[in-house]
Amino acid sequence: MDYEEIIMQIIVNSGNARSHAMNAIGLAKSKNMQEAENELAKAVDDLNLAHETQTRLIQDEAAGRSKQVTLLMVHAQDHLMNAITVKDLAQEFIDLYEKLFTMKMG
Repeated sequence: MDYEEIIMQIIVNSGNARSHAMNAIGLAKSKNMQEAENELAKAVDDLNLAHETQTRLIQDEAAGRSKQVTLLMVHAQDHLMNAITVKDLAQEFIDLYEKLFTMKMG
């Protein structure tokens, strides 16, 4: 697999993770808490795939097999960082919606 394909894996998996996290927020807002947690778990799985790919690139660089930093790589890193942030915020939203719905029922 060439360098650009590896970078695209980070972008795709990060994008999928972000989409799952956003879906999780919408599901929690609609009181579908179990489905929201399932979507969040999918986000974590996709983030793990992206992070594994990133880790391989870091290990290659540490072993002296570095690649040129391209705009595409910067874009991939941006996607990954944003996906991680959205996933973390999605967990917070799920927790808040759950508390809100519990308070309304109590």
